[in-house]
Amino acid sequence: MTAIQDVDAIDRVRRIAGAELSLQSRIAHGVLLAAALAMTTVLAALLLTEPDLPLRTWAALAVLTMIGAIWTGYAAWVLARRRVLFARQRVVAGWLAVIFTSIFTIGAFAIGIAGDVPAGFAAGGLGLALVAGSGLLLARARRRLAALLDRRRELESLHAGVAR
Repeated sequence: MTAIQDVDAIDRVRRIAGAELSLQSRIAHGVLLAAALAMTTVLAALLLTEPDLPLRTWAALAVLTMIGAIWTGYAAWVLARRRVLFARQRVVAGWLAVIFTSIFTIGAFAIGIAGDVPAGFAAGGLGLALVAGSGLLLARARRRLAALLDRRRELESLHAGVAR
């Protein structure tokens, strides 16, 4: 490996680290944590203080509370690790988005079919767009993770060759 290649590799690592550990990413996850926690608290309070809710409403609020609790846990996990938006975290967030938008879409279509509610079909159509968007984000995150893992293996093999 030449000195120019060493400098290029170091610059690439610095650019990656700078993008991954940015203040903007920390702030975004802090906002996610606050919003998810607030949403979860309000929904849980509704569930606890309104005992006469219809079963469908109670079920919807319970699912939304669970989703909010999981997003709260995700944001807390990312912030506690102090390594915001590493590729694995993007993959986890992508899977959460795909799962939760799928739940929304299935629920919306179920309401449209079971209750013969046209708005349920409209919401289901929007849900399909959300599932597609979250699927694209997940695919991009998985490609990025694969590229970083390939790069790490390449650097490890170069380091092993130099160490001999």
